[in-house]
Amino acid sequence: MMHTVARLSEADVLVKPSPVAMVWNEPDRPLEALAVPGIHLSAGEALVEIELATVCGSDVHTVLGHRSASTPLVLGHEQVGRVVALGPDAVRSDGSSLELGDRVVWSVTVSCGECDRCVRGLTQKCRSLAKYGHERVHRGWELSGGFATHVQLRAGTATVRIDEGVPAAVAAPASCATATAVAALDAASDRVDLAGAVVLVTGGGMIGLSAAAIAVEAGAIVVVSEPDAGRRAFARRFGAHAVDPRARVGAPDRLDAVLAALTGGGAAGAAPVGMPRDAPREVLVAVEASGTSAGVRTAVSTVGTGGVVVLVGSVAGGTELCVDPESIVRRMLTVTGVHNYAATHLERAVAFLERSWRILPLDELVGPTHALAMLDLALAEAASGEHIRVGVAPGRRAAT
Repeated sequence: MMHTVARLSEADVLVKPSPVAMVWNEPDRPLEALAVPGIHLSAGEALVEIELATVCGSDVHTVLGHRSASTPLVLGHEQVGRVVALGPDAVRSDGSSLELGDRVVWSVTVSCGECDRCVRGLTQKCRSLAKYGHERVHRGWELSGGFATHVQLRAGTATVRIDEGVPAAVAAPASCATATAVAALDAASDRVDLAGAVVLVTGGGMIGLSAAAIAVEAGAIVVVSEPDAGRRAFARRFGAHAVDPRARVGAPDRLDAVLAALTGGGAAGAAPVGMPRDAPREVLVAVEASGTSAGVRTAVSTVGTGGVVVLVGSVAGGTELCVDPESIVRRMLTVTGVHNYAATHLERAVAFLERSWRILPLDELVGPTHALAMLDLALAEAASGEHIRVGVAPGRRAAT
């Protein structure tokens, strides 16, 4: 569907046909279409027409009622689109001016840039934080999520231009999964050089596989622990080793067997016979992306002395673990949490995708793509767990 944009004033924009957002109210209730005929763009804001959005796991958790949300709500925060209207002084994350026609991705969060947390670099935890796909619909910001024909970008959004050649299925997840994976590995690399290190990734969803691909590019030896055979196959195509956490004792695809082969058992002392003296001896980084208690236990118990455990998948309550603090102390572990990301992580995520999409099967991580009017079906397919991501294309016609 072709949309035309007319300026009514410096700040007011009229789009025909009217932009439409899909509104979620509660579990087991169909989403409803909301038309937004006029948009007021304040300083620093922009209107973006959505090319493709993808369904993140957090969208599924919300729809299933597994996490609280203010309703009515326009879900969606992984998307790519094109700038079709600009408010005064709208800028990209690098400070340059946004331009009409820019193909962009943008941050999940809207930050003030001035509070104590923003000044400390924790813009994703801004004191006045707003989040795309997480805010109750209200007048003046109805187009606040990616499951819509358009999104209104507010001032304080990290907006990054992405190359025209990058497929939409590769670009859309940058706004959440890819940038979060970059942030997770950035937290690890503060303590451990990824080049040559053994990195364990627990969970082969979008974040886990993205982290695996980025770590492999950085020179790490990556092991992905994932029960789904199809996702393990993707990990191998990204250059990682893959193990099945359910494998029986003695199986070749069991974690301990693979790590023993990579590290010579990980014991201290001289290098094992047949292994170079500079071979990695133990896992030094674990990125926990599954959000399961078993994944967290595996990550914490596997990392060796001086290593780093980055928890990124534990975004739902109800998971409590018993940990042995003596083991953490004696191994001198760093255990840290990463939630969302900063602008620099999104910029680096886009750079990674721009140089990697031709050589890695990143576009295949997105399965079926549906029209916006079929969002209920898209969410149901995403909830099935059969696909790593499901796409939503507002420009696609619904099947009749």
